[in-house]
Amino acid sequence: MDSTNKTFSESDLQKLENQIDELIDTVGHLKQENTTLRNQHDHLITERSQLIEKTELARTRVEAMITRLRSLELGS
Repeated sequence: MDSTNKTFSESDLQKLENQIDELIDTVGHLKQENTTLRNQHDHLITERSQLIEKTELARTRVEAMITRLRSLELGS
């Protein structure tokens, strides 16, 4: 850019256009990455919920077995 006339040269405009193209590419990449991360997050939340359910079921079963073993022990 010519500082006295405040005009842009062809090379200045080309540099600016290249920077804008790079920004557009970066934004596209970040949007894609964000979508992927959101999908992974949703999957992990679902998986966590399922694991909590399984853990609670296992805990309930173990507690029931302990109760039965104690009742057998007391009954003998």
